[in-house]
Amino acid sequence: MIVGISADATADNKAFREKFGFPYDLLSDTDMAMSVAYGAATDGAARPGRISVLIGPAGTVAATYPNVLPVDHPSEVLQTLGELS
Repeated sequence: MIVGISADATADNKAFREKFGFPYDLLSDTDMAMSVAYGAATDGAARPGRISVLIGPAGTVAATYPNVLPVDHPSEVLQTLGELS
């Protein structure tokens, strides 16, 4: 399962998802509690950074990608998935 998480409001995430045709949900983290918990933001930050966290089948963090470049990211994740299997 893939989900995106943003500090933007639910309606903004819905519009963004529809505009770009994402096949996954975008969740709203308006208080940034999840962003802080996963290290994408610090308390008091105006906006979180762009990171990805890959959760493995056991529900634990399998990999963290702290500096995501959208053009390269799919191949990074696929490589990690290949290494995990």
